[in-house]
Amino acid sequence: MMVSYVSALLYVAGGIVVVGMALLVAFQEKLVYVPVLPGFTKSYPITPERLRLLYEDVWLTSSDGVRLHAWFIKLLPDCRGTISRELSPSLLTTDIAHRLEMVRIMLQRLQCNVFMLSYRGYGASDGFPSQHGITRTPRCLPSSHFVSLVFLSFAALDHLVQSKDIDTSRIVVFGRSLGGAVGAVLTKNNPDKVAALMLENTFTSILDMAGVLLPFLKWFIGKSSSKGPRILNFLVRSPWNTIDIISEIKQPIIFLSGLQDEMVPPSHMEMLYAKAAAHNRQCLFVEFPTGMHMDTWLAGGDYYWRTIKEFLEKTVPDKKDTDSSRRGKFSQRQSDLLGSGV
Repeated sequence: MMVSYVSALLYVAGGIVVVGMALLVAFQEKLVYVPVLPGFTKSYPITPERLRLLYEDVWLTSSDGVRLHAWFIKLLPDCRGTISRELSPSLLTTDIAHRLEMVRIMLQRLQCNVFMLSYRGYGASDGFPSQHGITRTPRCLPSSHFVSLVFLSFAALDHLVQSKDIDTSRIVVFGRSLGGAVGAVLTKNNPDKVAALMLENTFTSILDMAGVLLPFLKWFIGKSSSKGPRILNFLVRSPWNTIDIISEIKQPIIFLSGLQDEMVPPSHMEMLYAKAAAHNRQCLFVEFPTGMHMDTWLAGGDYYWRTIKEFLEKTVPDKKDTDSSRRGKFSQRQSDLLGSGV
């Protein structure tokens, strides 16, 4: 009887492994990349023009010939009086049409330019998303634009640093969720081009997220939180091991964590911060108690924008600012937070 019971358990375990392998091989890209959000269409529901934003259509071509679509949204001249756009920071992002309302407020609160790019397979961009494809560099570039803060893509970064009419020393990468994983790699690989990194609700790795999305897989796959032998790790084509990359980044990093995140466990952001802070003294961790995965910027309200603005002012200051105490330093409030490990 005992032998039969053990045999049955082995068959069940074997079946779970087989099912898990089949799911990973067949559907893993659909779990990692979501070009179309539920309830939306792949076409852009709104454009910058509808929000009366000054913008430019930009098309990049990757090294394998895939065309990528971007919007360069410029700070309106009357937003900063006599201060020119060329001296303002700028941001680059993905999933662009669904973030326009955030970008509109971002321009107002942070006084920056924004470069938004759709990953391959997202929005109007051609191709299919993959880690290998997203990290390709562009083969050809359009004419130069203004810029300085950035929401991510390798192609977009190369486009920005070749611009002649922006302050390329003030390029900052901003990434949420998958964008944070891409942003970490981008920042780590370009220490001379990226001045700082902003991560919001980002996961430690896709290997760990597999166990979050499909709980039974946590016994067979994982990076930081696996409870089993991790025998399925080799099947993951887009691992995005942010937990490994983050400790190699030397630039300032701010971690923005929504504690009500329903997709990525907030513990992932805590682990990323701990790993980064062990090697980088310029790390700041900020929690937003009511923030969910996509609305932390909204739930955080004024505190969210003030925190980011102060971080940017201290880490990528305007060159016109001659006060040496402001350059490359955190405020006393930030220093206190860093010292206390918050």
